[in-house]
Amino acid sequence: MNQQPVLSLRHVTKRIGRTKVIDDLTFDVTEGEVFGFLGPNGAGKTTTIRMMVGLMSITEGEIYIKGKNIKTEFEQAIRHVGAIVENPEMYKFLSGYHNLIHYARMIPGITKERIDEVIQLVKLEDRIHDKVRKYSLGMRQRLGVAQALLHRPSLLILDEPTNGLDPAGIRELRDYLRHLTRTEGITVIVSSHLLSEMELMCDRVAVLQHGKLVDVKGIEDFVGSDDKAQTYLIEAELTEKALKLLESMDFVTSVRRVSEGVELVTDREWIPQILSALLLMEIPVYGARVLRQSLEDRFLEMTGGAQVG
Repeated sequence: MNQQPVLSLRHVTKRIGRTKVIDDLTFDVTEGEVFGFLGPNGAGKTTTIRMMVGLMSITEGEIYIKGKNIKTEFEQAIRHVGAIVENPEMYKFLSGYHNLIHYARMIPGITKERIDEVIQLVKLEDRIHDKVRKYSLGMRQRLGVAQALLHRPSLLILDEPTNGLDPAGIRELRDYLRHLTRTEGITVIVSSHLLSEMELMCDRVAVLQHGKLVDVKGIEDFVGSDDKAQTYLIEAELTEKALKLLESMDFVTSVRRVSEGVELVTDREWIPQILSALLLMEIPVYGARVLRQSLEDRFLEMTGGAQVG
């Protein structure tokens, strides 16, 4: 992985009038990762994205793309970026192919071979010569991604790309973005209100609230899949004697009977000993698994239950 971040924000602040809508954001995005942007309504996600692509000025701080400052070296910085902010805009009376041709004419060096290549990348070969007005919303999103990829960007920025897509379209987009990072080495930044999809799509997530950065972590870190104390569900037919045994163990911090058996909090290393003790008491044990928090659980915990959007 490249040592230099593809995107760096350093103390980025945005004021509109007297209101500070973005407050001192600092984080890096590295090569080949899918980086998620989460936050409640009004948290500043779209404002931050607009500053990244030069659609909105930066009040204070710096944004670097591939080491180029978006304020002082805009052309050198933005050439590394492909973006869809809100909805991709297309000429509906033209075919998908002619939309790409039209866009390619605005950028030097895009060949017919590159146009054919991105059509294959987004899997629109069978419909590329149809009029865009006949496209489903998912197909228009894919055509928008194709347009954004024509000039071989290092960074693809997608603001709410799953808006209006059905579950099949969302899954298709998710798999496609994963494919892009693996095969093209492209870095993807995506904002979405669908927390379950972000959990499946992203390598890392930044959480914003009131324009401030709450945290940046890997998905696995957010949902707590390490070896430290976690909640485990042991599916078993527990007697009162077995429950008291679990409660007496120093390395078990809490025990709660549930319909499937028992939920307990302990470190992973103690699970074999706990199961052995139950089996010695001839307690039928049908399974044991960690109860991972979802990204939605963690988001609500971190933002005090604020509405994502």
